[in-house]
Amino acid sequence: MEMQSISQISKQFDVSARTLRYYEQIGLIMPEKTKGLTRIYDENTVLRLKNIIVLRKLRIPLMQISRILDSGNISAAIEAFQHKLTEVEEEINALSTIKSVIKSFITRLNIEIQELQLLDDESLLEIVDSLTISKFNFKEEKVTMENLNKANEALNKLTDREVRIAYLPPVTVASIHCMGEPGDAEAKTGDLAGEFTDKKDLWQVKPDMRHYGFDHERGGKHGYERWLTIPADMDVEPPFEKKQFSGGIYAGYSIWFKDFMQAPWEAWGRLREWADSHAEYEIEEDLPWFEEHLNDARYFIWTGQEGTQQLELLIPIKKRKQRTE
Repeated sequence: MEMQSISQISKQFDVSARTLRYYEQIGLIMPEKTKGLTRIYDENTVLRLKNIIVLRKLRIPLMQISRILDSGNISAAIEAFQHKLTEVEEEINALSTIKSVIKSFITRLNIEIQELQLLDDESLLEIVDSLTISKFNFKEEKVTMENLNKANEALNKLTDREVRIAYLPPVTVASIHCMGEPGDAEAKTGDLAGEFTDKKDLWQVKPDMRHYGFDHERGGKHGYERWLTIPADMDVEPPFEKKQFSGGIYAGYSIWFKDFMQAPWEAWGRLREWADSHAEYEIEEDLPWFEEHLNDARYFIWTGQEGTQQLELLIPIKKRKQRTE
């Protein structure tokens, strides 16, 4: 093999001459020099450089590369690779956590607050501060998985200002229930509710009509039930049932979505966690949990038009009993 110049090697391996000189300076490679001090690379040096480039692409530190190549010991290479593998796995976990935090942040920006007032929230700024990373070197940046998990947990918790406390008054409802796979049962009850609304001219008779829904399993199978508030004297024919709802205090949290199967249903868990840990309220076990289909239901669900749907998730609550010593 012919001797090659530094410019030829630089072009061949797409490595700058400055990097090649640095490798030489720290003893990784030792090119020969002509009387005019021009660096030339023989076959062994080129082969060694190939190994260095491969190991650097795997992000093996230069010091470890030197030990691997100089020792010729397989165990040294295995040790270096194992160490790097551990670092990569930690980095993957960290990036996954960052991804989760960012997605949660985007959800809050898109759904809960329409202006950038969210960025004025000092508690959120503290969370984001722990994610300020200039490069993916988590040890140098001192961003630990513990900090990331704490940030993720804090960002996914609902605050009091995000949860609406509402009193749902007693009402008469027309109830329809269907069985089926998740999504199918909801669609079936939605179609029947739409037909009922048209037949009864419900939007005209009761323009303040409220529309609730909830999962209702029977025999271990999935079902969905919808309630439409109606005038107390309205007749209801099967398969609808006329029911009375006693009303109650509810904690509400809104979600938005275009695709039912892609809706952020994990918000139910966040709302329940809020209720479970709240100092003033606790869950009322005797009342149903609701999804209230808000105003866009008349435009999208029952007309077949496409658009963003909005649900308010509602958990029944009551004043927490004061503990006595």
